[in-house]
Amino acid sequence: MKYREAWQKAAGLLEDSGLEEARLEAEILLRHTLGISRVQLHLELERELHPNKETAYFQTLKHRLEGVPSAYITGEKEFYGRTFQVDKRVLIPRPETEHLIEKALRIARNYESPYIADIGTGSGAIAITLALELKDAYVYATDISVEALEVARNNAAEYRLEKRLMFYRGDLLESLPEMVDILTANLPYVPTTEAKLLKGEPLLALDGGADGLDIYRRLIPVLPDKLRPGGTALLEIGIHQSEVLAKYIKEYLPQAAVEISPDYAGIPRVVGITLPS
Repeated sequence: MKYREAWQKAAGLLEDSGLEEARLEAEILLRHTLGISRVQLHLELERELHPNKETAYFQTLKHRLEGVPSAYITGEKEFYGRTFQVDKRVLIPRPETEHLIEKALRIARNYESPYIADIGTGSGAIAITLALELKDAYVYATDISVEALEVARNNAAEYRLEKRLMFYRGDLLESLPEMVDILTANLPYVPTTEAKLLKGEPLLALDGGADGLDIYRRLIPVLPDKLRPGGTALLEIGIHQSEVLAKYIKEYLPQAAVEISPDYAGIPRVVGITLPS
């Protein structure tokens, strides 16, 4: 069996199982099995697949069909042009979260050396990306999960950020050592009934309560404790949540300015909360 044939067969199996990006996932898993780049794969599509590699590839495919995400199988996920280590201890970074990064970078231009905190950092993808993009920023990252922080620290070490990015274990803002100018949070926002149906990723990183907003309801009232006057919090949310959250913000932070930004699919994705100066 040639590389091309194996890829096509795997893509068909994944497509039959209902996966939307079947061809891409089949390619990612094949490259992972062979240990080669995308360019190399496309240059060698007519090469014969060694029987041992064929067995390994379709065993990997079996794991994917059983519900294990491709990123957990390969142990990595690309985010904002960089590769991050991921496993079952953390949520897999999503492309839509890059919109939160773009918003944070635009706001950071207003500061010479912004102090930034990423709450519920998981793999550390947001905090690490901001630290790499903003060389003069001071970045903190918190998470309640010890296991998630292990993954985040490993990712920070890969990018040699041990001295520029500080990690703290704690619930929401409780462990932050000082006030910050910009706060990012991609906290669990999937409603409980939906979260329990999702396979593969940790429930702790998905389950946001009955309507998905329970954790944000805890975060918003305490924002002034660690967000400086004039500072901005950027919260990632899901579909149909923006109006409910905006009303809650106005109730608890009536003087704050609220901005809701859509992602590239037009779905309200980031809620910006700017405190009065």
